[in-house]
Amino acid sequence: MTFQLRRTSPEDLAFARSLTCQNMLRYYIQHDLLWQDDAFDVAWSGRESWLICRDEVAIGFFSLSRDARALYIRELQIAEAFQGQGAGSWAIDQVIEIASKERRPALRLTVFENNPAKNLYQRKGLQLQGKDECFLRMELDLRTPVL
Repeated sequence: MTFQLRRTSPEDLAFARSLTCQNMLRYYIQHDLLWQDDAFDVAWSGRESWLICRDEVAIGFFSLSRDARALYIRELQIAEAFQGQGAGSWAIDQVIEIASKERRPALRLTVFENNPAKNLYQRKGLQLQGKDECFLRMELDLRTPVL
């Protein structure tokens, strides 16, 4: 299975918002949080985002932000029909490559504590760094050379 990345354009906002809401609304409800389209749109505008495509069809996306300490995955969403087919794992590999090329010391993300995606992140080497109300903070230290 081959995947491709494509830089997002403003026209991709509706797809990304809809996909994120579809995938994440259950967690928002379970943790008594309020989903807000406007908040997603504001966050989207300040992030670097990439579509994950298979055969020219968008099946997901990821959004990134940066500071001196790390590259952050702010969103990683795969359409339900394509989950479990390697797209998420492939996307994380792409992000690790970006972080390495930029010489970022770490890759970081947060995930709902009850989201099974945390297992994928652990398999990809991210380790638990802490816990907030309903989120796990995870990190991959990129300063340590892999043997």
